[in-house]
Amino acid sequence: MKSPTGSHTGTGNWLMQRATALLLALAIPVLLVYFLTALPLDFSGWQGLFAPLWSRVLLMLSAIALAMHAWVGMHDIFMDYIHPVAMRLVMTLAVVVVLAGSVVWLAAVLFGARIGSGT
Repeated sequence: MKSPTGSHTGTGNWLMQRATALLLALAIPVLLVYFLTALPLDFSGWQGLFAPLWSRVLLMLSAIALAMHAWVGMHDIFMDYIHPVAMRLVMTLAVVVVLAGSVVWLAAVLFGARIGSGT
């Protein structure tokens, strides 16, 4: 029987790292060129930069890929180097909360959700 706290997903983690790295390698240059050619100087310029749906979707997909890439890396580090199970779980939970919160926050910013406004 496999230990519930043991690292037993090596191939899946490796594949996820490579897939997210490939997505980031393709998306980041496109976003950089787009941002650097527009170079907005005021708020309306930034609004115009993110007006096209494709730019918001590509940025959101890139953020999700970055969060997944970071999650796999941090999970592997925790599994290899943090031996007390309680500390590993607390650190894992902290990383999950920060990464998921960042992705949700970006989605709210990009797609105009009003969190907590009641409307």
